[in-house]
Amino acid sequence: MDKDSAGKIIGRFAPSPTGPLHFGSLVTAVGSYCLARKAGGRWLVRIEDLDQPRVVEGADGLILKSLEALGFEWDAPPLYQSRRFERYEDVLATLNAEGRLFPCACSRKEILASAPHFGEEGPVYPGTCRQGISSGGRPRSLRLRVPDELIAFTDGVFGCIEQHLPTTVGDFVLRRADGLFAYQLAVVVDDADSGVNQVVRGADLLPSTPRQIYLYACLGWPVPRYVHLPLALGHDGEKISKRHGVLTLAPGDDSGELIWQALRFLGQDVPDALKGYPEAEVLRWGTEYFCLDRVSQANRVPETLEA
Repeated sequence: MDKDSAGKIIGRFAPSPTGPLHFGSLVTAVGSYCLARKAGGRWLVRIEDLDQPRVVEGADGLILKSLEALGFEWDAPPLYQSRRFERYEDVLATLNAEGRLFPCACSRKEILASAPHFGEEGPVYPGTCRQGISSGGRPRSLRLRVPDELIAFTDGVFGCIEQHLPTTVGDFVLRRADGLFAYQLAVVVDDADSGVNQVVRGADLLPSTPRQIYLYACLGWPVPRYVHLPLALGHDGEKISKRHGVLTLAPGDDSGELIWQALRFLGQDVPDALKGYPEAEVLRWGTEYFCLDRVSQANRVPETLEA
Protein backbone atom coordinates (compact mmCIF):
# COMPACT_ATOMS: atom_id res chain seq x y z
CA MET A 1 0.00 0.00 0.00
CA ASP A 2 1.46 3.39 -0.98
CA LYS A 3 1.82 6.36 1.36
CA ASP A 4 -0.98 8.30 -0.38
CA SER A 5 -3.46 5.55 0.54
CA ALA A 6 -2.99 5.97 4.30
CA GLY A 7 -6.35 6.65 5.94
CA LYS A 8 -8.33 6.18 2.73
CA ILE A 9 -11.12 3.69 2.16
CA ILE A 10 -9.82 0.82 0.03
CA GLY A 11 -12.44 -1.50 -1.41
CA ARG A 12 -12.21 -4.40 -3.79
CA PHE A 13 -14.12 -6.71 -6.11
CA ALA A 14 -12.95 -10.32 -6.14
CA PRO A 15 -14.62 -12.50 -8.80
CA SER A 16 -13.78 -16.16 -9.36
CA PRO A 17 -12.91 -16.95 -13.01
CA THR A 18 -15.30 -19.89 -13.32
CA GLY A 19 -17.27 -18.22 -16.14
CA PRO A 20 -18.22 -14.79 -17.51
CA LEU A 21 -19.45 -11.95 -15.33
CA HIS A 22 -23.15 -12.29 -14.45
CA PHE A 23 -25.74 -10.05 -12.83
CA GLY A 24 -25.11 -11.37 -9.32
CA SER A 25 -21.43 -10.46 -9.59
CA LEU A 26 -22.34 -7.09 -11.08
CA VAL A 27 -24.42 -6.25 -8.00
CA THR A 28 -21.35 -6.81 -5.80
CA ALA A 29 -19.10 -4.84 -8.15
CA VAL A 30 -21.50 -1.89 -8.19
CA GLY A 31 -21.97 -1.88 -4.41
CA SER A 32 -18.26 -2.11 -3.62
CA TYR A 33 -17.32 0.46 -6.27
CA CYS A 34 -19.91 3.05 -5.25
CA LEU A 35 -19.13 2.77 -1.53
CA ALA A 36 -15.38 3.13 -2.11
CA ARG A 37 -15.66 6.00 -4.61
CA LYS A 38 -18.27 7.88 -2.59
CA ALA A 39 -15.76 7.96 0.28
CA GLY A 40 -13.04 9.23 -2.05
CA GLY A 41 -11.28 5.88 -1.75
CA ARG A 42 -9.53 3.37 -3.97
CA TRP A 43 -11.06 0.32 -5.65
CA LEU A 44 -9.13 -2.83 -6.51
CA VAL A 45 -9.83 -6.00 -8.49
CA ARG A 46 -8.64 -9.44 -7.42
CA ILE A 47 -9.03 -12.60 -9.50
CA GLU A 48 -9.78 -15.42 -7.06
CA ASP A 49 -8.31 -18.31 -9.04
CA LEU A 50 -7.20 -20.18 -5.94
CA ASP A 51 -9.22 -23.30 -6.74
CA GLN A 52 -7.48 -24.15 -10.01
CA PRO A 53 -9.64 -27.19 -10.91
CA ARG A 54 -12.69 -24.87 -11.13
CA VAL A 55 -11.00 -22.15 -13.21
CA VAL A 56 -12.28 -21.74 -16.78
CA GLU A 57 -9.53 -20.78 -19.19
CA GLY A 58 -9.92 -17.21 -20.43
CA ALA A 59 -12.69 -16.33 -17.95
CA ASP A 60 -10.48 -13.81 -16.15
CA GLY A 61 -9.98 -11.86 -19.39
CA LEU A 62 -13.71 -11.90 -20.13
CA ILE A 63 -14.51 -10.61 -16.65
CA LEU A 64 -11.99 -7.77 -16.89
CA LYS A 65 -13.22 -6.78 -20.37
CA SER A 66 -16.81 -6.77 -19.13
CA LEU A 67 -15.87 -4.57 -16.19
CA GLU A 68 -14.14 -2.15 -18.55
CA ALA A 69 -17.16 -2.08 -20.86
CA LEU A 70 -19.39 -1.38 -17.87
CA GLY A 71 -17.36 1.70 -16.95
CA PHE A 72 -15.40 0.44 -13.94
CA GLU A 73 -11.89 1.73 -13.30
CA TRP A 74 -9.51 0.11 -10.82
CA ASP A 75 -6.52 1.69 -9.13
CA ALA A 76 -3.89 -1.05 -9.40
CA PRO A 77 -3.21 -4.04 -11.66
CA PRO A 78 -5.53 -6.97 -10.84
CA LEU A 79 -4.15 -9.34 -8.21
CA TYR A 80 -4.17 -13.07 -9.01
CA GLN A 81 -4.33 -15.53 -6.11
CA SER A 82 -2.60 -18.21 -8.19
CA ARG A 83 0.57 -16.08 -8.11
CA ARG A 84 0.63 -15.77 -4.34
CA PHE A 85 1.09 -19.34 -3.12
CA GLU A 86 4.53 -18.59 -1.64
CA ARG A 87 3.02 -15.79 0.44
CA TYR A 88 0.25 -18.07 1.76
CA GLU A 89 2.87 -20.67 2.68
CA ASP A 90 4.85 -18.07 4.63
CA VAL A 91 1.76 -17.10 6.65
CA LEU A 92 0.99 -20.75 7.37
CA ALA A 93 4.57 -21.19 8.61
CA THR A 94 4.13 -18.23 10.97
CA LEU A 95 0.90 -19.62 12.40
CA ASN A 96 2.42 -23.07 12.74
CA ALA A 97 5.47 -21.72 14.58
CA GLU A 98 3.08 -20.14 17.10
CA GLY A 99 1.38 -23.50 17.71
CA ARG A 100 -1.93 -22.38 16.20
CA LEU A 101 -2.16 -25.14 13.56
CA PHE A 102 -2.43 -28.90 13.72
CA PRO A 103 -2.45 -31.62 11.05
CA CYS A 104 -5.71 -33.47 10.57
CA ALA A 105 -6.12 -36.98 9.17
CA CYS A 106 -9.92 -36.94 8.98
CA SER A 107 -11.73 -37.43 5.69
CA ARG A 108 -15.01 -35.67 4.95
CA LYS A 109 -16.82 -38.96 5.44
CA GLU A 110 -15.25 -39.44 8.88
CA ILE A 111 -16.11 -35.90 9.94
CA LEU A 112 -19.68 -36.36 8.77
CA ALA A 113 -19.97 -39.56 10.80
CA SER A 114 -18.48 -38.10 14.00
CA ALA A 115 -19.67 -34.48 13.96
CA PRO A 116 -21.63 -33.54 17.10
CA HIS A 117 -24.07 -31.51 15.01
CA PHE A 118 -24.41 -29.44 11.86
CA GLY A 119 -23.54 -25.74 11.78
CA GLU A 120 -24.39 -23.10 9.21
CA GLU A 121 -22.11 -24.61 6.57
CA GLY A 122 -22.21 -28.32 7.29
CA PRO A 123 -20.89 -30.72 9.95
CA VAL A 124 -18.97 -29.12 12.82
CA TYR A 125 -15.45 -30.49 13.17
CA PRO A 126 -15.38 -32.52 16.42
CA GLY A 127 -11.69 -31.93 17.24
CA THR A 128 -10.63 -35.51 16.49
CA CYS A 129 -6.98 -34.70 15.71
CA ARG A 130 -6.57 -31.66 17.97
CA GLN A 131 -4.31 -33.55 20.39
CA GLY A 132 -2.52 -35.51 17.70
CA ILE A 133 -3.23 -37.97 14.90
CA SER A 134 -4.06 -41.49 16.04
CA SER A 135 -1.69 -44.33 15.27
CA GLY A 136 -1.74 -45.23 11.60
CA GLY A 137 -3.34 -41.95 10.57
CA ARG A 138 -1.96 -39.88 7.72
CA PRO A 139 -1.93 -36.06 7.80
CA ARG A 140 -4.31 -34.66 5.20
CA SER A 141 -5.21 -31.05 5.97
CA LEU A 142 -3.97 -28.27 8.26
CA ARG A 143 -6.48 -26.77 10.69
CA LEU A 144 -6.48 -23.62 12.82
CA ARG A 145 -7.36 -24.08 16.49
CA VAL A 146 -10.33 -21.92 17.48
CA PRO A 147 -10.95 -20.51 20.96
CA ASP A 148 -13.98 -21.08 23.14
CA GLU A 149 -15.28 -17.56 22.67
CA LEU A 150 -17.84 -15.53 20.78
CA ILE A 151 -16.73 -13.60 17.68
CA ALA A 152 -18.85 -10.48 17.14
CA PHE A 153 -18.83 -7.72 14.54
CA THR A 154 -21.17 -5.14 13.04
CA ASP A 155 -22.04 -5.58 9.38
CA GLY A 156 -22.99 -2.57 7.25
CA VAL A 157 -26.28 -4.19 6.17
CA PHE A 158 -27.03 -6.99 8.66
CA GLY A 159 -26.01 -5.19 11.84
CA CYS A 160 -24.63 -7.07 14.86
CA ILE A 161 -23.50 -10.61 14.04
CA GLU A 162 -22.25 -13.11 16.62
CA GLN A 163 -20.81 -16.56 16.11
CA HIS A 164 -19.39 -19.13 18.54
CA LEU A 165 -16.69 -20.76 16.42
CA PRO A 166 -16.34 -24.09 18.31
CA THR A 167 -20.04 -24.93 18.02
CA THR A 168 -20.64 -23.38 14.59
CA VAL A 169 -17.66 -24.62 12.54
CA GLY A 170 -14.98 -25.96 14.88
CA ASP A 171 -11.27 -25.87 14.09
CA PHE A 172 -11.22 -24.93 10.41
CA VAL A 173 -9.02 -25.83 7.45
CA LEU A 174 -6.33 -23.48 6.14
CA ARG A 175 -4.74 -25.97 3.76
CA ARG A 176 -6.92 -28.60 2.20
CA ALA A 177 -6.29 -32.32 1.81
CA ASP A 178 -5.61 -31.79 -1.90
CA GLY A 179 -2.82 -29.34 -1.05
CA LEU A 180 -4.74 -26.22 -2.05
CA PHE A 181 -4.85 -23.23 0.29
CA ALA A 182 -8.25 -22.56 1.82
CA TYR A 183 -10.30 -19.51 0.86
CA GLN A 184 -10.37 -18.35 4.51
CA LEU A 185 -6.58 -18.00 4.53
CA ALA A 186 -6.15 -16.49 1.07
CA VAL A 187 -8.83 -13.83 1.40
CA VAL A 188 -7.44 -12.54 4.71
CA VAL A 189 -3.85 -12.44 3.47
CA ASP A 190 -4.82 -10.80 0.17
CA ASP A 191 -6.99 -8.12 1.75
CA ALA A 192 -4.41 -7.32 4.43
CA ASP A 193 -1.52 -7.13 1.97
CA SER A 194 -3.55 -4.87 -0.34
CA GLY A 195 -4.59 -2.57 2.50
CA VAL A 196 -8.27 -3.36 1.95
CA ASN A 197 -10.26 -1.91 4.85
CA GLN A 198 -13.78 -2.17 3.41
CA VAL A 199 -14.95 -5.61 2.27
CA VAL A 200 -18.19 -5.50 0.27
CA ARG A 201 -19.43 -8.91 -0.93
CA GLY A 202 -22.44 -11.21 -1.14
CA ALA A 203 -24.44 -12.30 1.90
CA ASP A 204 -23.55 -15.94 1.23
CA LEU A 205 -20.12 -15.14 2.70
CA LEU A 206 -21.52 -13.68 5.93
CA PRO A 207 -21.05 -16.96 7.90
CA SER A 208 -17.35 -17.00 6.89
CA THR A 209 -16.61 -13.59 8.36
CA PRO A 210 -16.12 -14.60 12.04
CA ARG A 211 -13.48 -17.14 10.98
CA GLN A 212 -11.68 -14.46 9.01
CA ILE A 213 -11.89 -11.99 11.90
CA TYR A 214 -10.33 -14.59 14.20
CA LEU A 215 -7.57 -15.20 11.65
CA TYR A 216 -6.89 -11.45 11.52
CA ALA A 217 -6.55 -11.52 15.31
CA CYS A 218 -4.11 -14.45 15.18
CA LEU A 219 -1.93 -12.53 12.72
CA GLY A 220 -2.21 -9.21 14.56
CA TRP A 221 -3.65 -7.42 11.53
CA PRO A 222 -6.41 -4.76 11.54
CA VAL A 223 -9.89 -6.05 10.70
CA PRO A 224 -11.69 -4.38 7.76
CA ARG A 225 -15.24 -3.09 7.84
CA TYR A 226 -17.67 -5.63 6.37
CA VAL A 227 -20.71 -4.99 4.20
CA HIS A 228 -22.67 -8.00 2.95
CA LEU A 229 -25.11 -7.38 0.12
CA PRO A 230 -28.30 -9.35 -0.68
CA LEU A 231 -28.02 -12.07 -3.29
CA ALA A 232 -29.62 -11.92 -6.71
CA LEU A 233 -31.60 -15.14 -7.21
CA GLY A 234 -32.77 -17.01 -10.28
CA HIS A 235 -36.33 -18.31 -10.61
CA ASP A 236 -35.09 -21.60 -9.13
CA GLY A 237 -34.41 -19.79 -5.85
CA GLU A 238 -30.66 -20.35 -6.15
CA LYS A 239 -27.98 -17.67 -6.25
CA ILE A 240 -27.42 -16.48 -9.82
CA SER A 241 -24.38 -18.14 -11.34
CA LYS A 242 -23.00 -19.00 -14.75
CA ARG A 243 -25.76 -21.56 -15.30
CA HIS A 244 -28.26 -18.68 -15.43
CA GLY A 245 -26.87 -17.82 -18.85
CA VAL A 246 -29.63 -15.31 -19.63
CA LEU A 247 -27.92 -12.83 -17.29
CA THR A 248 -24.37 -13.32 -18.50
CA LEU A 249 -22.80 -9.97 -19.36
CA ALA A 250 -20.51 -9.20 -22.28
CA PRO A 251 -18.94 -6.12 -23.86
CA GLY A 252 -21.45 -4.46 -26.17
CA ASP A 253 -24.48 -5.03 -23.92
CA ASP A 254 -26.60 -2.06 -22.82
CA SER A 255 -24.14 -1.26 -20.05
CA GLY A 256 -25.90 1.80 -18.66
CA GLU A 257 -29.13 -0.08 -18.13
CA LEU A 258 -27.32 -2.97 -16.46
CA ILE A 259 -25.71 -0.60 -13.94
CA TRP A 260 -29.12 1.02 -13.42
CA GLN A 261 -30.67 -2.40 -12.74
CA ALA A 262 -27.93 -3.26 -10.25
CA LEU A 263 -28.46 0.01 -8.38
CA ARG A 264 -32.21 -0.61 -8.31
CA PHE A 265 -31.61 -4.11 -6.97
CA LEU A 266 -29.59 -2.53 -4.15
CA GLY A 267 -32.54 -0.32 -3.21
CA GLN A 268 -31.14 2.89 -4.62
CA ASP A 269 -33.54 5.62 -5.73
CA VAL A 270 -31.88 5.92 -9.12
CA PRO A 271 -33.95 8.13 -11.50
CA ASP A 272 -35.85 6.36 -14.28
CA ALA A 273 -34.44 8.92 -16.70
CA LEU A 274 -30.93 7.50 -16.17
CA LYS A 275 -31.95 4.07 -17.46
CA GLY A 276 -30.88 4.84 -21.01
CA TYR A 277 -27.77 6.85 -20.13
CA PRO A 278 -24.18 5.68 -20.77
CA GLU A 279 -22.68 3.48 -18.06
CA ALA A 280 -20.24 6.18 -16.91
CA GLU A 281 -23.13 8.56 -16.14
CA VAL A 282 -25.09 5.93 -14.22
CA LEU A 283 -22.01 4.90 -12.22
CA ARG A 284 -21.27 8.56 -11.50
CA TRP A 285 -24.77 8.91 -10.02
CA GLY A 286 -24.12 5.82 -7.87
CA THR A 287 -20.82 7.08 -6.54
CA GLU A 288 -22.44 10.37 -5.52
CA TYR A 289 -25.78 9.22 -4.11
CA PHE A 290 -25.35 5.59 -3.02
CA CYS A 291 -27.03 5.11 0.38
CA LEU A 292 -26.22 1.98 2.38
CA ASP A 293 -29.31 2.46 4.55
CA ARG A 294 -31.48 1.72 1.49
CA VAL A 295 -29.93 -1.73 0.91
CA SER A 296 -32.26 -4.58 1.93
CA GLN A 297 -31.20 -7.77 3.69
CA ALA A 298 -33.55 -9.82 1.50
CA ASN A 299 -32.24 -12.05 -1.28
CA ARG A 300 -34.57 -11.88 -4.27
CA VAL A 301 -35.11 -12.22 -8.01
CA PRO A 302 -33.94 -9.04 -9.78
CA GLU A 303 -36.24 -7.02 -12.03
CA THR A 304 -34.28 -8.26 -15.03
CA LEU A 305 -35.77 -11.72 -14.44
CA GLU A 306 -39.24 -10.81 -13.20
CA ALA A 307 -42.00 -11.81 -15.55
